[in-house]
Amino acid sequence: MPAHVLIVEDEESILLSLEFLLSKEGYAVTTARDGAAAMRALQDRSPDLVLLDVMLPLIDGFELCRLIRENPALRGTRVMLITARGREAEIARGMALGADAYLTKPFSTRELMEKVRALLGALPPA
Repeated sequence: MPAHVLIVEDEESILLSLEFLLSKEGYAVTTARDGAAAMRALQDRSPDLVLLDVMLPLIDGFELCRLIRENPALRGTRVMLITARGREAEIARGMALGADAYLTKPFSTRELMEKVRALLGALPPA
C-alpha cells in the first residue's frame, strides 16, 4: 500500500502541482483547500504525511498542526509546513507546535521530494 499524503493548500496552482508531483512519484494523495476540509479528511483517513500551508482559510496551518499533534489517532502522522512566511520566529513557532519539517516558498520540486522521502523514510511509494 503506498504512503498516503494529505496536501492542504488553498492556492489552486500550487495544490494541483503538488498533487501531480506526488501522484507521479507513486504516493496516494488526498487534498483539502482549507483547514476545515483538512480536519474532515483527517477524520476519514489518517495520512502518513500532511503537507500543510500555513496561511489557510477557516483554520490556519499552525492551529491545524497543533490539532494533529493533540490527536492520539494521528500520532504517527508527519507534518511539513509549507509557507511563504520564512521568518525565524514563524519557523520556530511551527516546529514548537510539532511540525517535522518547514519548507518556505518558493521551493524546488527536488527540495520538496527530498524532504518528503526523508519524512516518510520506510514508507516508499508503491
